Amino acid sequence: MHRTTDNNCGNYEVADFHIDNFQKIADVKICDIRFEENQNLLIFPDCLNQHGDRIGDDKIFSLCESKLTTGNIMGFVGVNDSELKIQSRFTKRNEEDYFLYYMLQKVFSMNMFDLKHSYNQESIFDFLLYLFPYYLKKALRQGLFKEYQHREYNDVNVRGSINVDRHIQTNIPFTGRIAYRTKEYSYDNCITQLVRHTIEHIRKHPFGQNILTNDSETQSYISQIIIATPSYDRNKRHIVLNSNIKPISHPFFFAYRDLQKICSQILRYEGLKYGDAKDKVYGLLFDGAWLWEEYLNTILDKYDFIHPENKSGKKAIYLFENSRGKRFPDFWKENIVLDAKYKKLAGKDCESIDRNDMHQIVSYMYVKQANLGGFICPSDDTSQEKIFCSSLGNLNGYGGEVKLWSIPIPQTAKNYSDFCNEMNCCEKIFDESIVSYIHEFGISK
Repeated sequence: MHRTTDNNCGNYEVADFHIDNFQKIADVKICDIRFEENQNLLIFPDCLNQHGDRIGDDKIFSLCESKLTTGNIMGFVGVNDSELKIQSRFTKRNEEDYFLYYMLQKVFSMNMFDLKHSYNQESIFDFLLYLFPYYLKKALRQGLFKEYQHREYNDVNVRGSINVDRHIQTNIPFTGRIAYRTKEYSYDNCITQLVRHTIEHIRKHPFGQNILTNDSETQSYISQIIIATPSYDRNKRHIVLNSNIKPISHPFFFAYRDLQKICSQILRYEGLKYGDAKDKVYGLLFDGAWLWEEYLNTILDKYDFIHPENKSGKKAIYLFENSRGKRFPDFWKENIVLDAKYKKLAGKDCESIDRNDMHQIVSYMYVKQANLGGFICPSDDTSQEKIFCSSLGNLNGYGGEVKLWSIPIPQTAKNYSDFCNEMNCCEKIFDESIVSYIHEFGISK
């Protein structure tokens, strides 16, 4: 197993006998990867290029001769017998990646104490099970999926077209019943059946019961699925999987697309694991920038910051009148705009910050007439743990101040529990800093 970190600046050298395998995915944009041919490769978020930061244009890594260079992507990836673990840059070499685990726990509401803190081809399946409740709740919040189904009936209450052939076969001599077919909305369909098969499959896992009963919301949605699928037959799993090969494209139930994908991955994984994987890419990867943004959302949400829904196009701001020039700042509310940055910003001044990043935050502040804007980044400098915020300066023109919040990531935690406690302390100080500026600028909660 090769090990490196995200944003390693090319400081990792690959052994010669693994170069040919890694070349198959090196320098390939994520959006150009043929996921239908590599179904055992999962990348989060899976809605590429819909988050404003062009995730699909990122590469898993670049390879120049034997020098391997990483970006924001981290996790585990393998080609044939060559495997690479990309840890967060806040992890010391060969130690557990507590920072990645912590962000995953916060974003996906997972109990990471039950999950092995490692990534390899075998542990991907366990991780998929832990992701299932997150996508189940996200989809069921849109309502129970329903679609038109063709049904065959044979009774006295005719409410569709008569099936003459079947009527003759089953109702001669005539007994008062009529065979007919109808088209009607039904909750018992290929999507809900796929979810039901996944639920029953997870029940057999050693941690399955804990996963499915993690909270009352998950239990409620599972009950809805069970009630909605009276025709469930465990022997028809292959048929149900084949009926879900085509991704759902319903304009309202768009969250079911992700649920459909994760369910298919779970149910197909055993066959993929033991099948012919020659030259196939497998792994579990996360975009660090996306994960950092979603993690910050778990902190800022209680202060009513708007976190735009880029996928659905909601809660955007507009640069021009008549709703033109749609943009998606990471977080905003009256008089304040914040931008999550996973890149290395800690300790930088306004002159050394990327000009595009600076221009972006200034334009957002101008449009929203905000007096405060800023960047939030992680930092590996724990020497000044209580200094979270530094001023990058006051703007000319309409005014406003730009700040940089640096959240120090613990570097010396002895175990995951200690790391969580230290992160909670950092979050508390960050909370206090945000609250102080909310009060200073007269912003209502």
